Amino acid sequence: MTFRFPHAVHPLLRAALLSGAALVGQGAVCAVATSPFMAGASQAAPLATSADRALQATLPNGLRVVIVPDRLAPVVTTELNYLVGSAEAPDGFPGTAHALEHMMFRGSDGLDKDQLAALGARLGGSYNADTTEDVTQYFYTAPAEDLDVTLRIEALRMNGLTLSQADWDKERGAIEQEVSRDLSSPAYRYISQLQSILFQDTPYAHDALGTRPSFDKTDAKLLRDFYEKWYAPNNAILVIAGDVDPQATLEKVKSIFGAIPRKTLPERKPVSPAPAPARTLSFPTDYPIGFATIAFPMPGLTAKEFAAADILSDVLASQRGALYQLGPTGKALFASFEFAPKKQTGFGLALAGFPKGGDSNKALGYMRDVLADIRQHGVPADLVEAAKRKEIAQLGFTANSVSGLAESWSQALAFKGLSAPDDMIAAYNAVTPEAVNALAQKLLDPARAVTAILTPENSGKPVAGGGFGGAESFASAPDKPVKLPDWAEAALKKLDVPPPALAPVVSTLPNGLTLIVHPAHVSQTVEVNGMVRGNSDLQEPKGKEGVADITETLFSYGTTSHDRLAFRKALDEVPAWESAGAGFSLRVPSSKFAEGMALLAENELHPAFPEQYFQIVRQQTAQEQEGQLQSPGYLFDRAVEAAISPPHDPTLRQATPQTIMALKLDDVHAYYKAAWRPDLTTIVVTGDVTPEQAREVVEKTFGGWAAEGPKPQVDLPTRPDSKTSRANVPDKSNVQDTVILPESLGLTAANPDHFFLTLGNEVLGGGFSSRLYRDLRVKTGYVYSVSSSFEWGRTRGAYSVSYGADPDKVGPAREAAMRDIKAMQTAPVTDDELVLAKSALLRSLPLARASLGAIAGEYLHLTQLGLPLNTPDIAARKYYDATAADVQAAFRKWVRPADLAEIVKGPSPHW
Repeated sequence: MTFRFPHAVHPLLRAALLSGAALVGQGAVCAVATSPFMAGASQAAPLATSADRALQATLPNGLRVVIVPDRLAPVVTTELNYLVGSAEAPDGFPGTAHALEHMMFRGSDGLDKDQLAALGARLGGSYNADTTEDVTQYFYTAPAEDLDVTLRIEALRMNGLTLSQADWDKERGAIEQEVSRDLSSPAYRYISQLQSILFQDTPYAHDALGTRPSFDKTDAKLLRDFYEKWYAPNNAILVIAGDVDPQATLEKVKSIFGAIPRKTLPERKPVSPAPAPARTLSFPTDYPIGFATIAFPMPGLTAKEFAAADILSDVLASQRGALYQLGPTGKALFASFEFAPKKQTGFGLALAGFPKGGDSNKALGYMRDVLADIRQHGVPADLVEAAKRKEIAQLGFTANSVSGLAESWSQALAFKGLSAPDDMIAAYNAVTPEAVNALAQKLLDPARAVTAILTPENSGKPVAGGGFGGAESFASAPDKPVKLPDWAEAALKKLDVPPPALAPVVSTLPNGLTLIVHPAHVSQTVEVNGMVRGNSDLQEPKGKEGVADITETLFSYGTTSHDRLAFRKALDEVPAWESAGAGFSLRVPSSKFAEGMALLAENELHPAFPEQYFQIVRQQTAQEQEGQLQSPGYLFDRAVEAAISPPHDPTLRQATPQTIMALKLDDVHAYYKAAWRPDLTTIVVTGDVTPEQAREVVEKTFGGWAAEGPKPQVDLPTRPDSKTSRANVPDKSNVQDTVILPESLGLTAANPDHFFLTLGNEVLGGGFSSRLYRDLRVKTGYVYSVSSSFEWGRTRGAYSVSYGADPDKVGPAREAAMRDIKAMQTAPVTDDELVLAKSALLRSLPLARASLGAIAGEYLHLTQLGLPLNTPDIAARKYYDATAADVQAAFRKWVRPADLAEIVKGPSPHW
């Protein structure tokens, strides 16, 4: 199911409703999930029609292996799925699977935790894990040449995990910080309580996160017992996707995993929830708007009715459907439907947004009326056929992402019990409108619905204070260099500059539009991504703040040739996935490229901006903004911006309900005319297309677009160095503090020093092996996650450290971070750290091209910064040649520890 939340929806709620995977790795270590399929099977990476290319085998010890070649980039993803999750946790210990997932990164026989962290850094890829109710997944994306290393890591963890009590004692602090973080999310608390009601008296009644009391009772013996019972080759599915030779890879898997013995597996707990009586819940939130929701039990991923349920959810969420129509008619800020299938059961969720202080009962009433009408009279047959057509068409896009291809096979085999992702084609084709209507009549039963109201609360006034200055400049000596196992040292010891990436074909149309074409014939699809370079902080006229948001929203309300519903129908018939605005996109089968581009250009160049919908959108935007101005998240972001920018900086402009309600439709037309110009526009076309075909279609659809008047100013002015300050933004819904230590930098993207800072930041905050991760997470358990980052644009830059911690740990974590930052300036990084950082960055460069979306995103980002498209190749040489002295000099020149501000959102920290 495909669904786009409107821009006003708080990202935490979106994350809770659309994801649900517990991630571990790359400096974030694990966050638990309710399910990786929160938005339905098609919400994840589209499934591949790749069964003919795949090699499947089962080793004598029971390990199932799937190898799917994809030549998009010299990259490989391994995804090891253990068929066990929180549903099999011992009674009273709901987070056992999650805790074990953490401990899988604490070392095993032949590979201790320091070696594992060093390997992860040297591989340069993304490595992580997630825990769900039924499956625990471990995945690596790395250069294809390093496949042997990733396989050996997984084999050692499968057969010889260390699981010492001392390691668990340290890890428990970090995992409890994760619990605090998730309990600080109103959306998480809502979903957790919803599951406890819908799945009462089943293993799904608790999610995979776990609780602090249960972790306090957990010990290494309990974890080892769980590991010995469930972690076995005959309870695992290994998926390998990418630039590999299938037969040679299978032989490699046999040699590495073949000697691991199979085990006798325990009986599994059944999940058969009894229908729950209707209930109503309420939750205060820190979101700028309210949410009214109605949840229903629905089939799981392995149910025979799953395909029909998935199509039903698509129809309910369709932008042509009656539920979505509540937004355009002004009855709700937005409305849609989400499907959250787990392996054995699931739930559906109708949701509508209402303004802060608005009437939630009205939103609920409107949703109930829509669902009751659908239950009684059924859904339009043409929406059923459109949903089937789009679900099947999406199957062709997975090869456009190496990791997406691996995930689609994991979903099909580990969660759905299929033999290949393609098996869903027949299931979707068999769905009829009659089957969908019968399912709607059965499932949308108000007597089984759980209703919830999530109501926004004010933040409270931010508390400011003087800057904290900095800790004394003393630092512990770096840990001793890590000696890798011989098999890893041999594979990773050589440091090479990757070969230059194949250059795209770049041209400029007569009207000034830049076209970038990157052919990649890995699927019969084309993806288009575009950008109109601009900056609303500079381009919105004084007194017209908010006009940019309204203009962006109105793109979804039709064109001068098609009204909203007709345009959506035209997209469904192609089928194509399209969005318009300052950033625009298109995904379409390659045979329909010209048709899809014609619709994209129609929307981008000829938006209707209808008066009727302008009145509704203006009112909704004003209502949303009124809540936004009082929400903790907004006040937090604004406090961060205010800490690094001078008074009256353009970035500190803000719309108010009053400025928004004073806007006229003429203001929208004037803003669009001034800001949308071909000479500020870049279009990137990737996929199954030639440069000549792309140029011909783009010229036909966008070539007649003409710019009027002089180019607007879109680059922010330079700003002075910020000074230290401190602020606390209250957030009553949080039990954990979110902390940012930011400062402005005079560094711009054009300054080559940013290469040395990037290299140094890999040492300081670049993942499991970084100094910040080691000192704030591994050694002390102060935080669950920590990161540091540089940002630079054409005219200004910034630096920040971010982490989440309990209030009593905010201060100690800050002091530890300050020591690590100052150590980067007072002494050169060690040779071992420098080699590790170089290896990570050099190996990561090809990985940035492991999906068509990533390739397009990189081109657009470089265009936005005014940098050449071969900047990654320039970076590779800079990284390779850099010295420890270069890194130290850059940190001493640009980073100012004493000027770092401290902005905290949540409970008052123990400063």
